[in-house]
Amino acid sequence: MSDDSKLRELICTLAKSMFDRGLTGGSTGNISARTGDGGLLVSPTGISFGRLDPGRLSHFDVSGKLIDGDPPTKEMPLHAAFYETRSSAGAVVHLHSCHSVALSMMPDADTENFLPPLTPYGIMKLGRVKLLPFFLPGDPAMGDAVRGLAGKRSAVMLANHGPVVAGKDVEAACNAVEELEDTARLAMLTRGLSPRALTDAQVQAVVTKFNVDWDI
Repeated sequence: MSDDSKLRELICTLAKSMFDRGLTGGSTGNISARTGDGGLLVSPTGISFGRLDPGRLSHFDVSGKLIDGDPPTKEMPLHAAFYETRSSAGAVVHLHSCHSVALSMMPDADTENFLPPLTPYGIMKLGRVKLLPFFLPGDPAMGDAVRGLAGKRSAVMLANHGPVVAGKDVEAACNAVEELEDTARLAMLTRGLSPRALTDAQVQAVVTKFNVDWDI
């Protein structure tokens, strides 16, 4: 099996896993990954994560031209913005995961540091998550908002919509977006209960030990 075929299979396997566990439903969510030649494989528009076909993924060449597969997700501006501003990005995943969306609607949500420091893992995998305002689905302005961050964030939360995470490869991106949802779920489960979050010193210890881009 070629590297391209393996990547196609992996994208579909990971997407189905997230769908099966309720991390995104219906035909929501989209995922993309860099190919070995610098092109992109992208989930098509209107297709459930539970039923992606490896042979029908949207395939772009290195110049950004669609060369085969079905039409891509309408959220391509989001994906393109991360690839354009983060040279380390090898994959991007966007979900409509319920707990992170719920947290984004809270009136006290921190726009600069969306996830509360409840465990070390959100810090390690995501750094600071930027909460962006609401945009209409498919609005190119979402991509402009990501470009405005100048590559300084690997993850953003679209208010009332869902998280978008870039990673070095498709497995890393999926692991990180799942961590984002897990942390948001913890935040919602403990909301109003005065949970003991990590202290500033503990956060800094995690940042230092795992070389996290944090103070940006």
